[in-house]
Amino acid sequence: MYVIKPRLRAGIEWNPHADDWSPLLNIHLVEESKRRPAVVLGVSSDRIGTPEGKSYYVTVAKDLRREIGLKVAPYVGIAHGTFESRTRAIGGLNVDLGRGVTVLGLFDGVHAHAVASVQSGKHGFSAVFVRMGKRVGLSYNVVF
Repeated sequence: MYVIKPRLRAGIEWNPHADDWSPLLNIHLVEESKRRPAVVLGVSSDRIGTPEGKSYYVTVAKDLRREIGLKVAPYVGIAHGTFESRTRAIGGLNVDLGRGVTVLGLFDGVHAHAVASVQSGKHGFSAVFVRMGKRVGLSYNVVF
């Protein structure tokens, strides 16, 4: 991912299993505040496990650390995937365990997945538990 502006990021995603390249784009339409959730518009590859396709989405997310004292951030949204030409509700919950370690539970509109991540500076490593562990994948990302 390349940070073009604080509210605009773009990049490329490669799925070696499907030999598919996809553009990544995140536009923060509304920045999160004390009272207001963030609204993000984006493009990525379609659902986890699809061999091809793009996903166009909008999500609403809010870090609830101030409100409930726990480092959790739920999100909900709508995504349109081109693999099945279908629009679906999506959502998830990110839990910050500290020291760059996070756990994310997500629902892609069809299946539930989990992602455990470690971020160190500009580098990130993730274990992706597809369909809650039926398959496991690894991910590496760099932000510059």
